[in-house]
Amino acid sequence: MRLLHTSDWHLGRAFHRVDMLGAQAAFIGHLVTTVREREVDAVVVSGDIYDRAVPPLAAVELFDDALHRLADLGVPTVMISGNHDSARRLGVGAGLIDRAGIHLRTEPAACGTPVVLADAHGDVALYGLPYLEPALVKDRFGVERAGHEPVLAAAMDRVRADLAGRPPGTRSVVLAHAFVTGGQASDSERDITVGGVAAVPAGVFDGVDYVALGHLHGCQTLTERVRYSGSPLPYSFSEADHRKSVWLVDLGADGSLTAERLDCPVPRALARVRGTLEDLLADPELERHTEAWVEATLTDPVRPADPMARLTGRFPHTLSLVFDPERAPDDPDVSYARRLAGRSDQQIAEDFVAHVRGAGPDEDERDVLRDAFDAVRVDRTVREVTP
Repeated sequence: MRLLHTSDWHLGRAFHRVDMLGAQAAFIGHLVTTVREREVDAVVVSGDIYDRAVPPLAAVELFDDALHRLADLGVPTVMISGNHDSARRLGVGAGLIDRAGIHLRTEPAACGTPVVLADAHGDVALYGLPYLEPALVKDRFGVERAGHEPVLAAAMDRVRADLAGRPPGTRSVVLAHAFVTGGQASDSERDITVGGVAAVPAGVFDGVDYVALGHLHGCQTLTERVRYSGSPLPYSFSEADHRKSVWLVDLGADGSLTAERLDCPVPRALARVRGTLEDLLADPELERHTEAWVEATLTDPVRPADPMARLTGRFPHTLSLVFDPERAPDDPDVSYARRLAGRSDQQIAEDFVAHVRGAGPDEDERDVLRDAFDAVRVDRTVREVTP
C-alpha cells in the first residue's frame, strides 16, 4: 500500500506578515497532483491542519477545497487534529464526511478504533492519535500523572490491544502529533512542555509498521519506521535550511517499508544574513539572496540610520531586521532579550527567585513553579478550543 504522509499545513498562517494563503493553495494543488500521478492509495495528515483554533474564513474555504479534491480522486484520507487545531471544531461532521472517504480523527477516546483499508495483500489498520493534551485526557486514559509519555503510552496500549485482535498479517500505521525524542525543533512550533518535559521516546510507538508524525516542522527520520513529514511551507527563519517535502511510503505485504522524499513547491527561498550594514550591502557573496525572503542581523556597535530602507534596496524581500551588536557577554549593554535567549520560562523564574532571595528554589518550589506554568498553558488551551 502506498501512503503519502504530510502534516502541519497551518492553513491561515502568515510568514512575517506575508500572506501565505496563495502558497498554501499551491501546495494543496501539488498534493492532489502527486496523489494522482504517483498512484497513492491513502493520504495521512498528522495534525495542525489550521494554524489556530478559530481559523479565518479563507483558510476554512481552502480546507474545504482540499477535502473535495481529495474525495474526487477516490483516495482515502486520514487526518488528525494537532495542538494548533480545535479538535471539536475540526471534527464537526466527521461521521458524514467519513462516507466520502475523508476520515477525521479528533476524539482521543477513539484512538484504538482504526480506519481499515485493504489492498491485494490484506488489511492495513490506520490509527489516528490526535494531539493529546495530558491534563485534559489523563483521566480518560486512566493515568495518574499528566505527562506526554504516560498519555501516549496509554493510547498506544489501546492501539496494540485492537491490533492483537485482528487477523494475522494485518499491517498498521499510527498518525500522532507529538514531540518525539531525537527530533529537531524550530522556532515556529508552539511549546507543548508539560512538567518540564516536552519529548516522548520513540519506543512508545513500538509494535506498528509505520508512525506518521506531525508537530515538528522539519522533515526528519527518527527510525526507519518513525518519521516526521515536516510542514510543507516555512513558517520561521529558523527553517531556512529545511528542505520542504512529504513522504511517499510503500508498505509491503510483509510490513517491509520503503520511503521516498518528495519536494514541495516553496514560493521563495529563505536567507539569514549577518554582519554590519555596510558589509551586507557590499558583500558580493550575498548577491544570490536578492530574491529570497531575508532576515538580516546587524552587528554594528551603533544602530545605523534607515537600515531597513537601505537593506531593501539590495534585498527587496527583507522581512526581519535584528540588532545584535557584537559585545562581550559581560557588557552591561547586552540586551535583556539576548541574555534570556534559549532559556525556558521555568529557568527564568528560577533565576528570578535566586536573584531576589540570594538562593535558588528547592525541589518543592520548583514543582510549584512547574505546576503554575502548566496550569497557565492548559488554561490557555481550554480557552482557545471552547466555543
